Amino acid sequence: MKRERFENVWDAIEVDPAMAENLKLRSTLMIELKRHIQTEQLTQAQAAKVFGASQPRSSNLMHGKIDAFSLDLHV
Repeated sequence: MKRERFENVWDAIEVDPAMAENLKLRSTLMIELKRHIQTEQLTQAQAAKVFGASQPRSSNLMHGKIDAFSLDLHV
């Protein structure tokens, strides 16, 4: 059995290179936002207010629900 090696997990689970890159960017952004929230010791409600989002969205972020996020700007 030959093992295939991938540069990152997203390349391994997504066949479309553009979608894999999108997932990589979203996960990186989510990790950094979560790190900021933890560093600043913000509650989910406080983080939501800082980011202009709802508390449930903040909860999705903290729980790593990548499918709830996109890189599109919603105004």
